[in-house]
Amino acid sequence: MKKTLMVAAVAGLVCATASAQTAGTWSVRAGLTRITPSVTSGDLSAPSPAGTKVDVGGNTQPTVHFAYSLTDNIAVEVPLGLPFKHKVYGAGAIAGTGQIGEVKALPASVFFQYRFGEAAAKIRPYVMLGATYAYFYGESGSATLNGINPANPPGGRTLLDVDSKFALSPGLGVSIMLTDKWFADVSYVKTLLKTTNTLSTGQKVETRLNPSVISIGVGMRF
Repeated sequence: MKKTLMVAAVAGLVCATASAQTAGTWSVRAGLTRITPSVTSGDLSAPSPAGTKVDVGGNTQPTVHFAYSLTDNIAVEVPLGLPFKHKVYGAGAIAGTGQIGEVKALPASVFFQYRFGEAAAKIRPYVMLGATYAYFYGESGSATLNGINPANPPGGRTLLDVDSKFALSPGLGVSIMLTDKWFADVSYVKTLLKTTNTLSTGQKVETRLNPSVISIGVGMRF
């Protein structure tokens, strides 16, 4: 009798684990996401010192990821989070001038994932491909930017505008089942993003951001 109960318990656990990762399963996970731009900057257009470039710092924010399994191996995921606040720095000919501005970014993404292995596997690596709309807003220029911009009128203020853009976002990750419902997840995404920064005084600089996006979290399937 005890052996029968033990076999039934193990079978129930296996079934629960399988159902946690099969077609029709929803999941939600919460954690932290770090966005770190890998900046390749063009030159700021005239009037400006030759070789004037920009750099952009990284930022970390809490995020929540919602996913739905279309099949045992294919899932769609949508991450949501607070706006990311990025500092803009002088580079190239104006390297060392410090922060010249700030911008907020609210990336809206949809990912399709392919998960390797069986539905009941405890560890499931995956690859993914997504589309991202990087919405930039809340741009501001610093007093430093006012001072170094030769086109800034005396006593005036140089404003900053960053174009919002669509981009592809390939990535990979791994999901590890902790219990029959709870799991840990870590993922890495590279968003192939290029945008244009425009100053209120008319100068422009093309910037390839190509941010690395690392997300770590714990979630539940149901």
